[in-house]
Amino acid sequence: MSESTGATSGSDERDALVERLFGATLAAMDLFSVYLGEKMGFYRALSSSEPMTSTQLATATDAHERYVREWLEQQAVTGLLEVSLNNAEATLREFRLPPGHIEPLTDPDSLVTMTPLAQILAGCVKPIDQVLDAYRSGGGVPFEAYGTDLIEGQAGSTRPMFLHQLTQEWLPAMPDVFKRLTTGEDARIADIGMGLGLSSIAMAKAFPNVLVDGFDLDEASVAAARDKAEEAGVADRVSFHVRDAGDPELAGRYDLALAVECIHDMSDPVSTLRSMARLVGDGGTVFIADERVADIFAAPGDDVERYMYGFSILHCLPVGMVDQPSVATGTVMRSSTLLQYATEAGYSAAEVLPLEHDFFRFYRLTA
Repeated sequence: MSESTGATSGSDERDALVERLFGATLAAMDLFSVYLGEKMGFYRALSSSEPMTSTQLATATDAHERYVREWLEQQAVTGLLEVSLNNAEATLREFRLPPGHIEPLTDPDSLVTMTPLAQILAGCVKPIDQVLDAYRSGGGVPFEAYGTDLIEGQAGSTRPMFLHQLTQEWLPAMPDVFKRLTTGEDARIADIGMGLGLSSIAMAKAFPNVLVDGFDLDEASVAAARDKAEEAGVADRVSFHVRDAGDPELAGRYDLALAVECIHDMSDPVSTLRSMARLVGDGGTVFIADERVADIFAAPGDDVERYMYGFSILHCLPVGMVDQPSVATGTVMRSSTLLQYATEAGYSAAEVLPLEHDFFRFYRLTA
């Protein structure tokens, strides 16, 4: 390679990186603008009426007109909103949500909802100073340091899946277990690391004869989950506990134990899996849903791999490093890792279920 060719190649790489990172900056600004729009109720107001001026939207959402005007203009400039009367005086311009943008920005039950991603990202960067300290010290960042945005954003991102897929697609992939839950006989489910409890509530609604116990060590999550169970009308069959599921008193009580998107966050996942095996007893079933990542490391990776590593460096690895010693799994838990954890926990069988999903991989473990 000639010297001039090498210099050209280097400058091309440089320019491509500059362009990529500038685009990433714009994308991050878009996400945080979506966060503002969701938290302030701007999108919901815009979806339920005719086009609105900044004054009308400010009145409808009890917000300050000048801030609303700037947000509306930014949303129009970045293409999330449409604007008419471009040349009019600023307060007379009218803004609307394009029809195709309404569902991703306003429907929390839709499988294409996107606002939770903005919220979870806001939560991920909240304790950034503590994350930096952890990188230097080798310690961790407590889950509670990430605040309610992380909790609510995670719950919001999984909510549509619990509504539309958990009991309709995921659990039916284990026909014998699904039959047990739908025969009308009494059954019990243990939901480990249930967060705001939306998975527990979805199962209680789908299986009228099932009692669900949700376990989580985050007190704020458990308190919020109890409120949601009351709102959903299933508090008589769903109970949430700030309690270690390894409590010997719970052994053998359950027909199914599950953990959705939390095993990779744990400093000692083998102990948790061992506890779950005790909950269901010998021959019982444990269902795990966790991240779908590539089975081997490869760089550069696809968008899903990039997405998972992004969460890992900001949140999941720091949380998993709080309690020491830690196996330090991180978000990128490959199937071989989970299956090895299951072997160490003493399961008699472990398999990856034949379910297709963009972000989750599903496991059936037999105690």
